[in-house]
Amino acid sequence: MKQRNEKFGIVLPIILLSYVMILLDNSIIFTSTVKIATDLHLNAQTLAWVSSAYTLTFGGFQLFGGRIGDVYGRKRVFLIGLLVFSFGSLMVGVSTNAAMIISMRALQGIGSAIVAPTTLALLLDNYHGTMRSRAIAAYGATAGVGASLGMVLGGVITSAFSWRYGFFLNVPIGLLMFVMTIYFVHDRESQKATRLDSVGTLLSVLGLSALVYSIDGTTHQLLAFVVAVIALGIFVYVERVVTSPIMPLRLFADRQRNSAYIARFFFIGAAFAYFFVTTQALQRIYGFTPFLTGLAFLPVTIPQFIAALQVSKLASKIGNARLIVIADILVAIGILLTVVLGMDRGYWVAVAVPMVIFGVGQGLILSPLTVEGVANTDPEIAGAASGVVNTVHQFGQSVGISIVVALTSGVHNFSTSYHDQLLIITLIAGLSLLAALVLQGSHNRQLVHDLTAK
Repeated sequence: MKQRNEKFGIVLPIILLSYVMILLDNSIIFTSTVKIATDLHLNAQTLAWVSSAYTLTFGGFQLFGGRIGDVYGRKRVFLIGLLVFSFGSLMVGVSTNAAMIISMRALQGIGSAIVAPTTLALLLDNYHGTMRSRAIAAYGATAGVGASLGMVLGGVITSAFSWRYGFFLNVPIGLLMFVMTIYFVHDRESQKATRLDSVGTLLSVLGLSALVYSIDGTTHQLLAFVVAVIALGIFVYVERVVTSPIMPLRLFADRQRNSAYIARFFFIGAAFAYFFVTTQALQRIYGFTPFLTGLAFLPVTIPQFIAALQVSKLASKIGNARLIVIADILVAIGILLTVVLGMDRGYWVAVAVPMVIFGVGQGLILSPLTVEGVANTDPEIAGAASGVVNTVHQFGQSVGISIVVALTSGVHNFSTSYHDQLLIITLIAGLSLLAALVLQGSHNRQLVHDLTAK
């Protein structure tokens, strides 16, 4: 037991720091876009691709990134992902034109698509029982805190130094994690699958990338959606007949996991849409600088961190499903409260106080959602399950922002637009709550079944 505790102290920080690195990068871009556009002379359409190129490859390669670790060894694949992401970050930081920054952001996305699911799979490999539950709780908390912290750091780094430093920061962290992984992280050779499903891989990358583009793209979105539907339809058929699928369909045979996926999808959609529109509202309505905008998210980040530390204790007392329900309610209240109070009451009353409630809810929800998303999976499909969790996470982000922006694009008054956006985001959070209630029902039925069996 002592040896396992020592591993907990070394392997877990490597996994979490690697994961938070890509999460920070994904959020930092929110508060850096204006500076990037100015320095590189980008128009609005080109600037949109700085974000879209990343989401396109990050979303498109998620299933591939998760499954390739099952086949070739998670440690080896994780190391490759770290190198790809670190190199991409370096090249983004030194970019001098649109073509360079967009292509390197796409490369970053591929690195992230390898690192994100592999971190969770490595965690499942290295920890068991109570330690695994605690490790997953920390991983889920990192997902939320990393996103919020990225908003703060993005504003501070962009204002105090340059947007480039936000990307340069990834390089030494990535290389440090690379060296530490070589020495301290061990693969479980017996869990490797026999071969990679090449047809499924190509179809998943094509289908998911086309789906991301149909959401975030600027032209031919309908065509991209048609391509996505056809490719993903064929992909599902292929996954039913191949012997070693990239996404084993038995992952979706469990109602508990399915409900967790849906709840995560809508929660992430609501959370990232909230970050996205609030960043703009703070600058346009209150005239905040990027620096102040970053600091303005501290009322989310600090309560979220404190709440995340209580997750293990609360989950053991009331269960993951009930905790998700409570957290979803808090998130919805936090968003809706700004609508009720009105932006004319000023930042501290209208935004900061609701942010505290939102932050507590976000701190409580992601850990149990992660636990439920990989529940009842065997080691052979741990990477695939992790890939699905991260795919749902990424698509929730893209869909949530796109829906909110699309439905409010005709409103030109910033205050009115923000009011309408928050109402839509509240509805999206409500859908997460409905899925959480279904998850709670599944747990109740399972409990009744277990008691009857005894």
